[in-house]
Amino acid sequence: MPAPNPISTAFWRGFRHGLPFLLVVAPFGLLFGVAGTEAGLNMAEVMGFSILVIAGASQFTAVQLMVDQAPVLMVLLTSLAVNLRMAMYSASLAPHLGPAPSWQKALVAYFMVDQAYALAAADYETRPEQSLAEKLAYYAGACAPVCPQWYVATWIGAWAGAAIPPEFALDFAVPITFLAMIGPGLRSLAHVAAASVSVVVALVLAFLPAGTGLLIAALAAMITGAQVEIWVARRRAME
Repeated sequence: MPAPNPISTAFWRGFRHGLPFLLVVAPFGLLFGVAGTEAGLNMAEVMGFSILVIAGASQFTAVQLMVDQAPVLMVLLTSLAVNLRMAMYSASLAPHLGPAPSWQKALVAYFMVDQAYALAAADYETRPEQSLAEKLAYYAGACAPVCPQWYVATWIGAWAGAAIPPEFALDFAVPITFLAMIGPGLRSLAHVAAASVSVVVALVLAFLPAGTGLLIAALAAMITGAQVEIWVARRRAME
């Protein structure tokens, strides 16, 4: 019996890990499709958002600002600010995927969604012996059930529009998605401290416009996590 192909194994492992996110990606996409049509966008414009941008949080932000008649520059800058976390994701994965060819890194960047990043970061940390090809295959597998479903769900939401009953409460998908991604990653005191600080600061600064409070909370969380790691390392060195 031939030995299993490690690249194929990595892909299907990523695919299996990404499957549970269908439970939240689907309603999230439906919700954006509905929100886009209710904001006055046609089918092509709604699908253009999801295919070209493929970033749910910034898409919702942009649509809301457009409804509020905000200037185009404000729409672009605010959406970019909401999506700045992708820069942190990229920096985190760079040590693992940096040697890949430019066209492969371009595909990784395009399909960089929260779910794929969270799965890949955890997998690379637990399996550091993987080759670059295996890491790319895992990333592709994690994206395979998530990204196409986002497109399909957006199309269904835009097609159905306001016909979807409000009692479906599709907006539950957003917080559940992030809880599912963050929960398994809280494996150390630094992780818990950073998460706690981000929650508190985000709530305290919720009054700030255009997601500014979230950016400040993210920065405070990173500083807190780094300081706690330094403190823990010093404590261990003294023992």
